[in-house]
Amino acid sequence: MGRFAVAFLALLAPTAVVSSPIKARTPYQVKETHHAPRGWKRVERASADQVMNIQIGLKQSNFEELERHLYEVSDPAHARYGQHLSQQEVKDLVKPSDEALDLVHEWLQDNGVAPAGYSTAKDWISVTLPVDKIESLLDTKYHTYEHADGSRVARTSKWSLPAHLHDHIDTIQPTTSFFRARAERFDHVLDAGWIPPAYTPPSNSTLNKVCNISSVTPECFQTLYGTKGYKTRAADVNKVGFTNYLGEHPIRSDTEKFLAKYHPEAVSSARDFKQFTIANGPGDGPITQEELADGTDKEANLDVQAIAGISWGTPIESYSTGGSPPFIPSQMAPDNTNEPYLVWLDYLLSQPSIPQVISTSYSDDEQTVPRSYANRVCQEFARAGARGTSILFSSGDDGVGPDGGVCVSNDGKNTTQFLPGFPSSCPYVTTIGATMKFQPEVVAYRPPFDRAGKHYGAYTSGGGFSNYFEAPKYQKQVTEAYVKSLNGTFDGLYNKKGRGYPDISAQGMYFAYFYNGTEGTISGTSASCPLTGGIISLLNDARIASGMPPMGFLNPWIYSVGRKGVNDITSGSAHGCDTAGFPAQKGWDPVTGFGTPIFPELVKLAGASFS
Repeated sequence: MGRFAVAFLALLAPTAVVSSPIKARTPYQVKETHHAPRGWKRVERASADQVMNIQIGLKQSNFEELERHLYEVSDPAHARYGQHLSQQEVKDLVKPSDEALDLVHEWLQDNGVAPAGYSTAKDWISVTLPVDKIESLLDTKYHTYEHADGSRVARTSKWSLPAHLHDHIDTIQPTTSFFRARAERFDHVLDAGWIPPAYTPPSNSTLNKVCNISSVTPECFQTLYGTKGYKTRAADVNKVGFTNYLGEHPIRSDTEKFLAKYHPEAVSSARDFKQFTIANGPGDGPITQEELADGTDKEANLDVQAIAGISWGTPIESYSTGGSPPFIPSQMAPDNTNEPYLVWLDYLLSQPSIPQVISTSYSDDEQTVPRSYANRVCQEFARAGARGTSILFSSGDDGVGPDGGVCVSNDGKNTTQFLPGFPSSCPYVTTIGATMKFQPEVVAYRPPFDRAGKHYGAYTSGGGFSNYFEAPKYQKQVTEAYVKSLNGTFDGLYNKKGRGYPDISAQGMYFAYFYNGTEGTISGTSASCPLTGGIISLLNDARIASGMPPMGFLNPWIYSVGRKGVNDITSGSAHGCDTAGFPAQKGWDPVTGFGTPIFPELVKLAGASFS
């Protein structure tokens, strides 16, 4: 476990601090202001003795150089393609300067605060303090904010630093963040047998025999995407991973039942996959009654079953991460809503060997995360990419945003706008959308139903354009072409120059899976993301077996070469925000990306062989 995560777990008491006025060599100036997003309201002043662990993100000394390396080793047209960096090389590029460390230590010491822990590169410092001491340190005031669902957090709308530290500290959290990570899955309580309008079974007799739209199985995926018959050859080197948050962990007995029915030769995967617990995350064991009552572990089960069903032979690693940082409940904030990715990333990047593909099926609205913090977390994903790991995220299940008049800005003006997601909007990850039907595939969409006076929300594959990140060079041409094709439709509702997502897609409707010993179906980009992760792991297997390095950060390859090995999706749209949302069309679009994988073609384009 990384030293940062270990330090987090060990901290259950406040860091010592003296009761004295703010001390600083230069005057305090506001560093960041961020309004509370939709669904939150300020209630009252936060309890002065509530203990919080804050994370101080120091400026990384040479991230621009790391980014240069990332793009060079990920660009198939570059001479360095595939020459991924070592763990130490990455660490050396992101560690803060001695000046930054010295100045931040001086500031903390002058205010009687001792660091409680460091990230592996020392670019994050954690300290644990009661709210009144944090307020003094950051010249701010915390309030209790309540969400529409009743949960509460202590946050502030702005915070300050001494002027001389502004260039050395990128972000400090939790201050202005309201992140509420959610699993991008859609449970089928009713209408599990709903069939999309105008659905016709595949005309291809092979597909027709194995693909049932009301319960889509691994054999269907293998046939549809062309992985059937592929035999893994690099299991001694190649690995595929997935992450779990919010108390989730996969249940081995359910995975065993799933594989016994749908992929018997892979049953051992249910017993053999490695389960890592981080920051007091849930352990490896059977489902508990409390988890069952809350529906916990559905996402984790879906993830491992989707991967194991397609990538048999490749070792699987599961990461279950607890709250980041460790949560100390109080009467005013009984629930932990801190963003969970950072502690997992520090653990991952502290390991000498990491999976070549990692799938994550969690996200939230981009506006819940302050821009400075989103930038830093995104940079951590770049570190994994530079080491040769493909980081995959689901694109979301609300199209361009939820219906119901909630699509508004959080700049204090409540301007109507689409709601991009995060981390799916990060340019250093590969974001996966969802499709349904088989011949042809179309955008995954299920409208809401009203039965017996009950309303069930719509599910639509998510997509859009970031408000934080500009379109990177690798995709700028296609995003500009798409925006031009809209001819002004949706003007003012999205950032025309933003990073567009998703990048590619896969099936995401009515996955067959097991939960609590019972078979059912489940949908979402939570399904399409791990399925794609399993397919990319097979692509890595083919490359490694052919004497080549793994794919690593996928996007520069996808946008230049890989786009030729996909099924283009041209029907459907990203319904949401009470609109039809962005339409799918020929080529790239912000609802299915370039389309769904044709595995044999991708293998050829990657320079490897199928067998």
